[in-house]
Amino acid sequence: MSLEVRKLVSEINIKCDGDVFHEMIKYEPHHISSICSDKIQNMDIHEGELGTIGSVKSWKLIHDGKEIMAKEVIEEIDDEKKLIKKKIIEGDLLEYYKSFYITMHVQTKGQNNLVTWIMEYEKKNANVPDPHTLMELCINVTKDIETHHLK
Repeated sequence: MSLEVRKLVSEINIKCDGDVFHEMIKYEPHHISSICSDKIQNMDIHEGELGTIGSVKSWKLIHDGKEIMAKEVIEEIDDEKKLIKKKIIEGDLLEYYKSFYITMHVQTKGQNNLVTWIMEYEKKNANVPDPHTLMELCINVTKDIETHHLK
């Protein structure tokens, strides 16, 4: 029995500049670990340059109280839509999921900035939970980046 690709979507309004948020995720992901070191331990770039399609980065993060590693490749960048799509290619998540994609998208309307996180994934078996706690981590990192930029 094949399990279908599932999708988890979460949105959060931020008060800081949406362009600044997008640029940080795109060009300055290494700063995120200093902003929220309790959640993101570090980020290393392995191939390519920051902010380019095909670049490969690895993250060490605290998820469910444990340190996990995730290596990703940037598959899509759309600066007009402020969208970045990443595919997880190595690490702890792939013990549970056959495939895992994370998309971050910022919509800006005046003072209102809406950050949307989308996780698309295929579970290895029916007992694997949906990644709600990982989505919660993304939302909490978003709040930390917002707080940092509002200071």
